[in-house]
Amino acid sequence: MQLRNLGNSGLKVSAVGLGCNNLGGRVDRDGVQRLIPAAIDLGITLFDTADSYPVGKPGLSEELLGDALGARRKDVVVATKFANVMGPGEMMRGGSRRWIVAAVEGSLRRLKTDWIDLYQMHFPDPATPIEETLRALDDLVRHGKVRYLGCSNFAGWQIATARAVSRELGINAFVSDQDEYSLLVREVEREIVPAAAANGMGFLPYFPLASGFLTGKYKRNSPMPQGARITVAKIFQDNYLTDENWAIVERLEDFCQTRGHTLLELAFSWLLSRPAVASVIAGATKPEQLHANVAAADWTLTAEELAAVDRISPLPKTKKIH
Repeated sequence: MQLRNLGNSGLKVSAVGLGCNNLGGRVDRDGVQRLIPAAIDLGITLFDTADSYPVGKPGLSEELLGDALGARRKDVVVATKFANVMGPGEMMRGGSRRWIVAAVEGSLRRLKTDWIDLYQMHFPDPATPIEETLRALDDLVRHGKVRYLGCSNFAGWQIATARAVSRELGINAFVSDQDEYSLLVREVEREIVPAAAANGMGFLPYFPLASGFLTGKYKRNSPMPQGARITVAKIFQDNYLTDENWAIVERLEDFCQTRGHTLLELAFSWLLSRPAVASVIAGATKPEQLHANVAAADWTLTAEELAAVDRISPLPKTKKIH
């Protein structure tokens, strides 16, 4: 497994990471005990979770990950997030100093660790000045509870503002940004990826397979795979299963077939060829999916192949403002 620096930082992460939002949801405790060691054995070092995972059972993903890592904790990079909703009311969420101090202690306890390698702000908090958030996070780094800082789901201007504030105050800055990015969702290329790259930040794509649509297991006018994410969630069907996306996927499958590769391999390898991308965060529910994800990163696309992919699945045109 290739290791890459996360942006301009010294933190090295595996080219393929494991998204842990399924832990405690679609993957039970016994499944997690099999999944995590299998990932490490395959060379995956980046494990990305959040205090709010899984949906409806906040904290359980961190707890199960900490249990499964055990003595191998020192061999991996644990990334988690704060700021998402963790309880009723307005007090158990956001980027205030009060909440950050409480949130990090909860994550450390559940993860059964003394430090978090990458602590990410899950969503922007418009109710809290970014200066307050960044000063509180800087304190966590200085106290040794956190090693590096990241953000997630930030707009391009928010990334640039946060980095400028960190420089002005002389404090630790975000070294990474995480957002949805795939062959079917390329809007981040307009402002978000350029903002991250211009500020020396690594980019971490999530939903790299468009919630499974880019695995090749979905066929137009055929039965949907049982238990799959898009099958059981109408919101994903509405987001991905459009006539335009069906046409793109079918053309991409033809592109892959003529070159002896799979759509899954293209989805991973294309992302890893993009500027600023450090690691592709992909979920898995069983070890065999991990094997497929890791193997998928081995295709080195030529300039001609990348240009062909751009013609099949181009960055959407900006909407005109009337």
